[in-house]
Amino acid sequence: MSKSNLELIADTDKFPYSDDETVEANNLRSRLFKLLWEDEDGQYAIGYVPDWVINELSEAPQDIRGDMVLNTSDRTVVLFKTPQTEEERTRAVARLTSYWREKGTFKTLKGWRDELWPVYARKGELLFSVERAAMGLFGTARYGVHMVAYIEHPSAPHGIKIWVPKRASNKSTFPGMLDNTVAGGLMTGEDPFECIIREADEEASLPDPLVRGTAEWVGNVTYIYITEAKHVGEDGYIYPECQWVYDLKLPVDVVPRPKDGEVEEFLLCDVDEIKRDLRAGKFKPNCALVMIDFFIRHGILTEANEPDLAAIKARMHRDLPFPGPHQQDWPGHDSKQSVKAA
Repeated sequence: MSKSNLELIADTDKFPYSDDETVEANNLRSRLFKLLWEDEDGQYAIGYVPDWVINELSEAPQDIRGDMVLNTSDRTVVLFKTPQTEEERTRAVARLTSYWREKGTFKTLKGWRDELWPVYARKGELLFSVERAAMGLFGTARYGVHMVAYIEHPSAPHGIKIWVPKRASNKSTFPGMLDNTVAGGLMTGEDPFECIIREADEEASLPDPLVRGTAEWVGNVTYIYITEAKHVGEDGYIYPECQWVYDLKLPVDVVPRPKDGEVEEFLLCDVDEIKRDLRAGKFKPNCALVMIDFFIRHGILTEANEPDLAAIKARMHRDLPFPGPHQQDWPGHDSKQSVKAA
């Protein structure tokens, strides 16, 4: 089956829009609870909690779960509100998720990484941090970095070739699929540019001075993914995501090499080869989105050859429903897209 570029975007931006009243969309909404937070200006949502997680929350001992305010009529839940400090709230989240991990409650927790990812309030402060593997349980916004490394190659289509990694076959998520040259998740307090430098070394053996002096931040992409069991082990978790995107033009004699076991091999591919693999669904979904963004920015996809270009652009820059540094009016927002909490 050959996928169009818009279908590839839809594989990543899967959550229904507000005007989608199909049976499937309404069924999905009916299975979700909004995770609420409150400040002096009132309540607001910070995540989507699936109903099967709500069921497990209701069964968890209160000394593990903490105080919970569950409203089944308007499908909302308040958690982790009692602790007064960010550190205390983070410990409360860890107590609950560790309990579920030890019980084997959710398959997603088998991928425990000992990496804390941030959850933000709407005025810029860090509310708490969550183990990476547990983020989907609460449906809060997730942040990461992606970089496409390429070389100039005058005889190749469009004059470039791109370094494409094949994910290791033993990875717990999206094993064996094609990826962007370097990608990773943002841990609490981590700057996006420092993250891409770290990941470039760990995944591709690219030296710090080269990446630091050459990588260019080219914008962000946003979308809302819904997990599939065939890729991550369980269906139905909601991932509102923002990725900081970088381009890296490499010298022809610099070759990315696997280092930490995340990547099986790096392939130097021309644009036509990548288009073929995109159509065949060989790319990890959000990596396909980032690659299409690269093609648009480099004039490879245009209105002349892609009739769905406007829709593609809109869906890869979706408004996310929860607060965080993806927002233009975020406290401390600047051209570097800093994620430091206020």
